[in-house]
Amino acid sequence: QVQLVESGGGLVQAGGSLRLSCAASGSIASINVMGWYRQAPGKQRELVAIIGNGGITNYAGSVKGRFTISRDNAKNTVYLQMNSLKPEDTAVYYCNANVNDRVSWGVYWGQGTQVTVSS
Repeated sequence: QVQLVESGGGLVQAGGSLRLSCAASGSIASINVMGWYRQAPGKQRELVAIIGNGGITNYAGSVKGRFTISRDNAKNTVYLQMNSLKPEDTAVYYCNANVNDRVSWGVYWGQGTQVTVSS
């Protein structure tokens, strides 16, 4: 069994910063891509940023230049540094990882963490 646990969400004023963390635990042989997605009320879940195990990253256009994704492979943890936050960044942020649990590859999700940006 593999679990992803997020932390670091909260309430911040526009222009502020937050750092999200997501730690994977359980029966893990290796992790390939890790990423962050978000879902605002009434909208579909969307990609925010992803990072491969070699460090290659990809960002949604709306966050490029403001958000930075990184990972610590030794800790099976992925981070999302969010700067210059805007009210439209308000959403539940979900961690995602492609994990080999020593049996097969599977996609796992965290429970989500709320990020609220006030104007």
